[in-house]
Amino acid sequence: MTRPLIGVTGRRFRMGLVAGADSRYGDMHTDSYMAAFATRIARAGGVPVHLPYDAPPEDAAAWLSGVVVTGGQDVHPGRWGGDTAVVREIDPRTDPAVHDAERDAYEIALVHEALKREIPVLGVCRGMQIINVALGGTLVADLSPGAVRHLSPESAPTDGTPDHAVTFEPGSIAAGLFGDHAVTNSWHHQAVDRCGAGLVVTGRTEDGVAEAMELPGSPVLAVQWHPEWMASPDPALGWIVEESAQRRYVPELQNNRGTVKA
Repeated sequence: MTRPLIGVTGRRFRMGLVAGADSRYGDMHTDSYMAAFATRIARAGGVPVHLPYDAPPEDAAAWLSGVVVTGGQDVHPGRWGGDTAVVREIDPRTDPAVHDAERDAYEIALVHEALKREIPVLGVCRGMQIINVALGGTLVADLSPGAVRHLSPESAPTDGTPDHAVTFEPGSIAAGLFGDHAVTNSWHHQAVDRCGAGLVVTGRTEDGVAEAMELPGSPVLAVQWHPEWMASPDPALGWIVEESAQRRYVPELQNNRGTVKA
């Protein structure tokens, strides 16, 4: 059987930001994707493909078996009713840490297209927040410091620290993958607040912060940590490959006798 094609989102910035890049190309743009996603998806049996903003979601989704919406900068508050005063008027191509309206629009459209086609979706960190915003949810703009460290000082890869233990809802996809609870890494200062239409939180840390989210009845899983940067194997990326393999896209070919399956 053909291995499932898994689309992975990324970000875009100027080549001049890359240390050692030839200055003659400094004003040109490059698309960036975290290699750990590709490595772990391939290891789990999938075929990772990178999705630039130029790949229309409706066309890309026609070929994809699964989608991973990855981490990165904050979602623009204008997308979810947050305070837009925090937005700096800086070109995201010159600073990949600032809000990127083009990326927001692309990933939200991709989520909608994947849901319409019942393509499995995995959201990671920002990706969890994008899924929530795409379905009308809101975010916590900035988590207050507390007993659980959500913006960890640890470097990747890491399995996190004992204070960042996530407890999962019985019967959820997450519980089936991780058991009753799991310690995870964590690099986020925002989080899901009000869930979007149909979404439910299925994992929380002790302070109540949402760390896993699902859309019951659909192959959708979102986690607030980074499974690609866990030091130990994380079943979330295996899940997206397995789910995608079960729903693998089979193109239809036309011949002079009518429509046949490839």
